[in-house]
Amino acid sequence: MSTTTPTPAMPPIDKAHLRVILDGWARHRWLRPLDLVFADFLWRAAPDAPPLLILAAALASHQLGRGHACLDLATLLADPGFALSLPPESGEQTEEDPPQPPALVLAGLTLATWQAALAQPTLVGQGPGVTPLVLDEGRLYLRRYWDHEQAVARGIRARLERAPAVRGSLSVTDLRQTLDRLFPGGPASTPDWQKLACALAAGNAISVITGGPGTGKTTTVVRLLAVLQALALAATAPGQTARPLRIRLAAPTGKAAARLNASIAGTVEQLPLAGFEQAQAIRAAIPITVTTLHRLLGSRPDTRRLRHNADNPLALDLLVIDEASMVDLEMMAAVLAALPPAARLILIGDKDQLASVEAGAVLGELCQQASAGRYLPETADWLAAACGVVVPPGLIDATGTALNQAVVMLRHSHRFAADSGIGQLAEAVNACDQATILAISARPHADLDLVPLADTEDPAFRSVIIAGRGAAPGYRHYLEVLRERHPAADAGQAAYDDWARTVLQAHAGFQVLCALRRGPWGVEGLNPRIARLLQAAGLLTASSGWYLGRPVLVTRNDYDLGVMNGDIGITLTLPCGAGCEPSLRVAFLASNAANGVKWLHPSRLQEVETVYALTVHKSQGSEFTHVALVMPDQPSQVLTRELLYTGITRARDHLTLLRPGSAGVMTQAVARRVLRATGLMKGLR
Repeated sequence: MSTTTPTPAMPPIDKAHLRVILDGWARHRWLRPLDLVFADFLWRAAPDAPPLLILAAALASHQLGRGHACLDLATLLADPGFALSLPPESGEQTEEDPPQPPALVLAGLTLATWQAALAQPTLVGQGPGVTPLVLDEGRLYLRRYWDHEQAVARGIRARLERAPAVRGSLSVTDLRQTLDRLFPGGPASTPDWQKLACALAAGNAISVITGGPGTGKTTTVVRLLAVLQALALAATAPGQTARPLRIRLAAPTGKAAARLNASIAGTVEQLPLAGFEQAQAIRAAIPITVTTLHRLLGSRPDTRRLRHNADNPLALDLLVIDEASMVDLEMMAAVLAALPPAARLILIGDKDQLASVEAGAVLGELCQQASAGRYLPETADWLAAACGVVVPPGLIDATGTALNQAVVMLRHSHRFAADSGIGQLAEAVNACDQATILAISARPHADLDLVPLADTEDPAFRSVIIAGRGAAPGYRHYLEVLRERHPAADAGQAAYDDWARTVLQAHAGFQVLCALRRGPWGVEGLNPRIARLLQAAGLLTASSGWYLGRPVLVTRNDYDLGVMNGDIGITLTLPCGAGCEPSLRVAFLASNAANGVKWLHPSRLQEVETVYALTVHKSQGSEFTHVALVMPDQPSQVLTRELLYTGITRARDHLTLLRPGSAGVMTQAVARRVLRATGLMKGLR
């Protein structure tokens, strides 16, 4: 956490003074218009409310916009600038008439004074009720998010309590035989974490499997589903029709769903089922189609209400959610409400990635102690009997919680070799190991480059963007594929679909990622600049409007068009018949296992933006052959350890780190963690 210098105490805030402060913050975009509207709503509802209450309410609303479920009053008073991330990222504020910073506004304020101001039962409750605000152990919530957090805690707790019954319903002998067939091979010198994860999940009504890139999360899940289906089919009584489990696979975004779709079918086909009598039935019972959570729950236009809820639950026995780090608090509450009481839930994700854009960090909270294990001795004994894997003594803890017994971390990466610069850098960033980061940066690696930049016109930037680095492609690659593979005008639709797939796959070979949205090194500054560079190189015919080769990012789900927030499409041409010029269409890979192509007219795409540069947040659930990660030139509250780790691990084969500022920018980023304000773990104690 950053440190602050003492500031002189401000006089007590009155209503007029607070109005000036809030207006100044909103004018400089330190607060959202929504935050100001909420403060005004409370003032109209209770004109005599203390100004400190209204200030706290506006800041609680502001924190929701930054992904916090609540406003932690003590943390805020300890370091206002860090807790609120104000001023915001570079480029968002102007130097003209700067507003009073939070540290100055809150100087001299004590926690007791603030809590006393919040003792207004018409606006602030202490628990269930109808007040717009809830104060719970020093955390101030907007009512709806307190309700969401309570619902998530109840839903998880109820499933954790079912663990003894689930394990009691299993034959340990049958489970062991099934796992041994799916994980052939003798005893290993190190634990087989994938096998252990399957056993742990089989013995729980809710389970969490976390791990970094290449640790085999998809492989583990597919083998787990094979285990559960094999046990379900084997339990069918003679003469009865076999009833496999009803399983659904889901992901938070269309991009994440499409990525899992692309990998899961092949993983299912490669399952080692030779030793199973019902191998064909087991394979057929494992779903290979992944949907988005919004589609699964039945979202409807112009309403937050979902088709499936507690009164109309989902028809399933098991739900698997991939990329669960991206699932926000409200969505997790909706999922748990829509699950039948007897249904199982499996969450898969990387605990070290960025949390959801919306409020909450559910996976991160659940995995706080994943690396320590904290398995009870009886859990370790059961795992040894159920799968033959011995839990290392250092991960056994007689004081472990029920949640600890449902969480497993995959610990071996199959993607990055021991000498991989990407893998070593990701580990060092996670560990906040500054010395190792400097050592990695100082020596060459085949899969990692550090490129210092003097300014926005540095030729090195142009070189990376257009040509790439060595064998790692830049944007020239996909644009050359687009031109060289263009079908003849009289080619059929199948030829154009093949062309579109090839271009989209080539485009996925390289992506520029940015920490910031605004400023010269944010996506808003880099996207038009990159387009002009590509046009100047003769690779594009235009750099604005709709043009051949323009990549676009969908920024909002559109169920009518079948495109989801995070989908990337490329602007191509389609023939429109004899005697007329080919017309522009945007090609997207359809998010299904068939890997089809969806062609849409540009006029139908109202919520898209050019995407040569993409924020790290938006890149979650994706991976690219070569990533150019652009650091800002100045320190920013937005740049954190989790953001760096997420950006680094989007690169599959090569990472280029573009650094326009000093090494200190990265040093400060690694030391800064995302500490989301939440009370979820209180409800799971």
